Amino acid sequence: MPKITLDNVAILAPVESTSPYPSGTSPADILTKDALKFVTLLHRTFNARRVQLLKNRQDVQAKLDAGESLGFLPETKAIRDDPTWKGAPPAPGLACRNTEITGPPLRNMLVNALNADVKTYMTDFEDSAAPTWDNVIGGQVNLFDAVRGQIDFSNSKTGKQYKVSKPPGEAPTLIVRPRGWHMVDNHITVDGSPISASLLDFGLYFYHNAHQLVKNGHGPYFYLPKMEHHLEARLWNDVFNVSQDYISLARGTIRATVLIETLPAAFQMEEIIFELRDHSSGLNCGRWDYIFSTIKRLRNQSSHLLPDRDQVTMTSPFMDAYVRKLIQVCHSRGVHAMGGMAAQIPIKNDDEANAKAMAKVRADKLREFTKGHDGSWVAHPALAAICNEIFDEMGTANQIHYIPDEYTVAEEEFIDTTIEGGKITESGIRQNLYIGLCYMEAWLRGSGCVPINNLMEDAATAEVSRAQLFQWVRHSVVLDDTGKKCTAETTQRLLEEETKKLLSNAGPENKFEKAASYLQKEITGENFSEFLTTLLYDDICTIGEPIDLATLK
Repeated sequence: MPKITLDNVAILAPVESTSPYPSGTSPADILTKDALKFVTLLHRTFNARRVQLLKNRQDVQAKLDAGESLGFLPETKAIRDDPTWKGAPPAPGLACRNTEITGPPLRNMLVNALNADVKTYMTDFEDSAAPTWDNVIGGQVNLFDAVRGQIDFSNSKTGKQYKVSKPPGEAPTLIVRPRGWHMVDNHITVDGSPISASLLDFGLYFYHNAHQLVKNGHGPYFYLPKMEHHLEARLWNDVFNVSQDYISLARGTIRATVLIETLPAAFQMEEIIFELRDHSSGLNCGRWDYIFSTIKRLRNQSSHLLPDRDQVTMTSPFMDAYVRKLIQVCHSRGVHAMGGMAAQIPIKNDDEANAKAMAKVRADKLREFTKGHDGSWVAHPALAAICNEIFDEMGTANQIHYIPDEYTVAEEEFIDTTIEGGKITESGIRQNLYIGLCYMEAWLRGSGCVPINNLMEDAATAEVSRAQLFQWVRHSVVLDDTGKKCTAETTQRLLEEETKKLLSNAGPENKFEKAASYLQKEITGENFSEFLTTLLYDDICTIGEPIDLATLK
């Protein structure tokens, strides 16, 4: 094993030695010296490449702003044209993925997800988790316990008992989504810089649990978010190889599903699978982030305006093109093509509204099954029955064998943002402001998974809201319902009105005014932050004095 020092490494947050966790596991059991050495090795080895790849994203943006177009890469044509290479065959526990559920690594949500009637569970450190120190390290504690079958607990405030009712081997296969390459964690510094949040989330989970997961009959499985280039997938693949070698685990044991949730990545689906091929478990349609990325990357082009967000659906031309391409690419390379999120949650005390919402879910999942997806996502256990019923019609564990040759997609189809009958309205502005405010306020309080208007919202949906507002102001669109231009003054006035409404019913600890102050700067048509989560992150950090690393286990 290589010699690694912890010189110039600091932890700027508490690592308790006594634990309130019912299993007896504590944060001190996660941030051990050996685990910290491992994540430090990963950071020192790969962070420079990570930083360069993030810079490359801005180079692409500059070219788009100068009038260039995205397209299939000429330098990787040989990869696309070679029919002989394939991704890895499904790993244990990943052959059948009819229904996947997702949520942050909170202890109660872990238990509920492991009891759900689903095949796989993606526990999420990314869009549905606000990365406070407690959430990040507490999430690792919870996963450590879940992997070892010691997650059951009693809520000390309510007395409610949480117990995994399924015997070992029948619970959903666990998949972890670390934070994206763009994020850092300010609570740990290496050589004077914050540690890569991706490498921290991945590294702690992998180091502590990989061998136990294999012993359990599965393996260390991951969802990889927000990538924009196949070289970012190559970076993950190199991380995987170094990590497996470090703990003497066979290469290829790790498996990763990549969320295609950025517009640039849609042009490089085959290359992304190729880079990860021995570790690949397919691609997923990350629909809300994909809408956000399309707006973000084309935000300065007036020919690519999108209408009110509820008019942008999976049948919109650019969304349908990306779905068809993803299924064709995945199945031709022998890996899963996973569908997107059904964000609906059950509507209590309104049977009619609930029936309409569930009908929407059914129609969405039927569309995905008919198109050729191998499974799909739900946000709530109650939706699993609908998804299972539809995808059980396959009669097989998956439908990777179905390769729709007719799904040829031309480059221009990915950016055909025309939506027949689409309108931009004042009502749409207010909806975006309401969702943005509600989500950002909850995130600032440490919650990244928020029910809003009977939908489970995460960072991606809030990103769509603020990106649309920026774009509409930037191009002075004329509102279809009022005939007036959408200006910075318009959005500012409506932001004040929506904030006032929310404050009238808010508790004393609310953060709506702070959320509004952040959002206001993003909707003038001038400033555009790459991500809301990086914009807000410093506000939820609890930086303290460096702890003595000699006190670590």
